[in-house]
Formats: sequence, C-alpha cells, structure tokens
Amino acid sequence: MDWAYVNPFTGYVYFSNLKIHELKSDSVFFSSKSLSANFSMRKMLFKTYEITQLTLDHPRGIIIQDKNNLNFIDLIEKFTPVKTDTTIAGVHFSILNVKIKDGEFHYCENQIPINYFIKEVNYEGTGNRWDADTIAGTFSFKSGIGSGDMRGDFTINLKTDDYRYAVVIHKFDLNIIAQYLKDLTNYGSFSASLDANMKATGNFNDKEDVTAKGMLAINDFHFGKNPRDDYMSFDKFVLAINEMSPLKRIYLCDSILLSHPYFKYELYDKSDNLETMFGKGGANVYAVAADHDRFNLIIEIARYVKVMARNFFQSYYKINRVAIYSGDLKFNDFSLGEKFSTSLTPLFVIADSIDKNHKRVDISFQSGIKPFGNATVAVSVNPKDTGDFDMQYNFQKLPAAMFNPYLISYTSFPLDRGTIELKGNWAVRKGEIQSVNHLLVIDPRVTKRIKNKNTACLTTCGSRQVLIAL
Repeated sequence: MDWAYVNPFTGYVYFSNLKIHELKSDSVFFSSKSLSANFSMRKMLFKTYEITQLTLDHPRGIIIQDKNNLNFIDLIEKFTPVKTDTTIAGVHFSILNVKIKDGEFHYCENQIPINYFIKEVNYEGTGNRWDADTIAGTFSFKSGIGSGDMRGDFTINLKTDDYRYAVVIHKFDLNIIAQYLKDLTNYGSFSASLDANMKATGNFNDKEDVTAKGMLAINDFHFGKNPRDDYMSFDKFVLAINEMSPLKRIYLCDSILLSHPYFKYELYDKSDNLETMFGKGGANVYAVAADHDRFNLIIEIARYVKVMARNFFQSYYKINRVAIYSGDLKFNDFSLGEKFSTSLTPLFVIADSIDKNHKRVDISFQSGIKPFGNATVAVSVNPKDTGDFDMQYNFQKLPAAMFNPYLISYTSFPLDRGTIELKGNWAVRKGEIQSVNHLLVIDPRVTKRIKNKNTACLTTCGSRQVLIAL
C-alpha cells in the first residue's frame, strides 16, 4: 500500500492503494484505491470482534481457474482453522455494513479459455453478525464486455441455505455464452442480450426448490458460421411467468412468445452444417459433457433445462398463449447434382389456453412455402399425454418442378410443369399412428432426359416405371 492510517482509540483503519499479490508472484490478485474500516474497540474487551463498517473504493479482483484449481486456494487453506477437540469459548466475530464502490472483477478460466469481467460494481450489505443467520444486500453492475446492466437485492439464510432475490436486467450482453460455446464447436459466432425482471425464493441445496415469477426476454439472438451467416436467430423470445415452482409441481405462464425465428439446415455429401460445427453426431458436446472435471456453463444450463422439462410434464401447467410470429425455416441440400432449396416462411404457430386439466389443446400452423405453395396444419393434443394427438395437414400449390434436383439425380428425367398437393388426417394413440393421406399430382409433364455424371442411368424399363408412378 502507499500509506496506512490506524487510530487505536476510535478503531478507525484506512489503507491507501492496497494491493495483494498472488502467492510467490508479482501478479496482483486484488487491489483497491482505498479500504476503510471501523472496529468496535469496546466490544473487544468482551471477546467480540466487530467491524461496524467496511468500505472498498474502486476494488479490482481477478479470479483465475485452471481445471479445479483457483488462484485463491492458498488463502482458503491459510485461514481454514485446524479441527481440534477444544474450542475457544465466548469469542465472536461480526462484520457489518459492507460497501463496495465502483468495483471491477475479472474471471479467467485457462482451459477453454474464458476471459470475462463486470464493472461499475456497487454493493451495500448488512454483513454478517455472529448471532444472526441472515445476510442481505443490494447490488448493481455493468457488463465489462459489451453493453447492459444488472441490479437487484437478495437475502440469504446461512444456516438453512434459503435465499430470496429480486433482479432487474437491461440489455445485458451474453458474450460469456459465446466463450463457452467455443469449447463445444469447431467454429462459429454467437451474440444475444438479456432482459429480465424476476423475483424468486429457494434453497441452494435443492435445484428444484425454487419459486419464481416475472419476465425473461432474450433479444437479437444470432448463432451461426460467422456474424454474416446465421444458422439460427430470432428477434426476441419472451417468457412471462405468473408462478413457477418445480417443488410444488406448478408452472403458470402468461405467455411464451418467439418473434421472427430463423433456422437453416444444410445437407452436404457426407455431413451437414450442424455436424461440421459440433462434430459428427455431436461428438464435441458429448466429449465436454463426459469430462466431469471440466465446467461448461452451456452444458450446466442444458442439464438444468432437461430436469425442468421432465418436471414440467409431470406437473400441473397452464399457459395462456404460445405464439411464433414470422418464422423462417430454410433447407438446402447440396448433396445432389444441383442444389435443392426450400423454406417455410412466413411461419405462424398459435396456441391459446394450454391447460393440463383441459381435455385437448389446439395448435395451429400456417406458412407459405418458397418458391411457391402454402401449408396449414391443425393439431389437437392431449395435454396429459403428448403421444395422444390428432393432426390435419394440407400442402397446396407446390410446383412439381421444385423437386427436379431429386428427380434428376435418381431418374435423370425432370418435370417442366405440374402441381403437387398433399393432405391427410392422423390419429395418434399411445404413439401408434393411424392415418389417411392423399397425394395429388396435377398435370405433370416429363421433359427430356438429362445426362451427366450426377444423374442415374435408367433403362427404358426404368423410365416406364417412373411414368407409371407419375
């Protein structure tokens, strides 16, 4: 430090430009422009050591993780008391009224690697009194990488591990997800921001013991090959929760809304765009998930969502409205002699009054089909058993020539006109399908055979079979 002031009569302590270095290193682990504290000198006479006020001005801390090792393990070991059969009776320690002003804290994980930090950290807390089980505080900070801020308050019972929090998040940059994503993919880019206004109570020892309500929104989500080539994106996903309690088996939602989702699937000769990113059969993801010494935030979120999804269908749930607006689903097949491409756009999915106590839940799908055509699907589902549903579908005005890439590859004979319509009714009970389907091909005409190395070489008999099928 630059200098220190200690008043043994009043118990006031002030350190200027405090620095704490790594063990046997010149790297700074923690620093603060100033640290001030007030000790209760009178209570020391009664074996009670109480810091009545502790203030850190512009603190800066760095946490470094290398597998299971953290850079402050030596401090934990140094101050962990040795277990003995005797205890010092009547000695108490309290630290009260903790304040952090304009702090900055970094987290570095060497294996992936992760480099992340938050800034303008402000905190005021009650601290911990020796004869009290509860601590409480308010906090606020901004994202160090990108934009956004977060603020809230919390209460934690140190004896029971119960907690309560209320948090408001505004356009918080999710760059840290992108860094963990690099551990799972061969390449790719990710960006998104988070808005939230949530309140919750729960217990740290049971991941299902949480009761929450509020709003959660993910904005400007982009994930793909690079920032200019998305595989998946959406403008906004909004989840409005009236009450969610896995322990009570209750999920009550006002709405689940997804605006302008986009998804692109591309098929290549021996792979597809997802396998080239995540490895064959998702090998990269399975490798990271199987390594229990390796923490990955995305894997942990996925595991928690899996638990919640299982709990959801075993619970009572009610959702006033589920909607997907202006979706765009693209499919490109490059494995053929010539590219096949189509998309469902704009796609709309609407479901109202989803209630597990209702006999049926109705879901409607409507979409245009590019280059031409449209599709409608109506589904009626038993909310108690998703393997029990009825479905009516109708695909209209599909130009037969749009399937020429497949016809040329497998028959070498394209069509130069014709329209396809497909409709049907499905009744699914206990996972078994009973269906009536109708395929109508209107006014097709086969044109001249195309000969190249990518087309099938059919005999006259083969051509006749194709014509009979048409």
